[in-house]
Amino acid sequence: MQSKKEIIEKHGRTEGDTGSPEVQIALLTARINHLIGHMRAHPKDYHSNRGLLKLVGQRRGLLGYLQRTDIEKYRALIGELGIRK
Repeated sequence: MQSKKEIIEKHGRTEGDTGSPEVQIALLTARINHLIGHMRAHPKDYHSNRGLLKLVGQRRGLLGYLQRTDIEKYRALIGELGIRK
């Protein structure tokens, strides 16, 4: 898993940019991927599963916002992160 600092540097518009939707989506994707690995090892961990579903919903909302506001950045981000098919 990449560190938070690396993700912010890679996806941020400026140095230290943590609020842009691109950075937030990238950070959520890293957390989601980490939790997916945990869920494969512990399939009956229902509390973590609920947290995973909340993160996915939060990321989905941010992706919808980015798609409405800047379709080019949306397409570039989902291609880079490998989110959608």
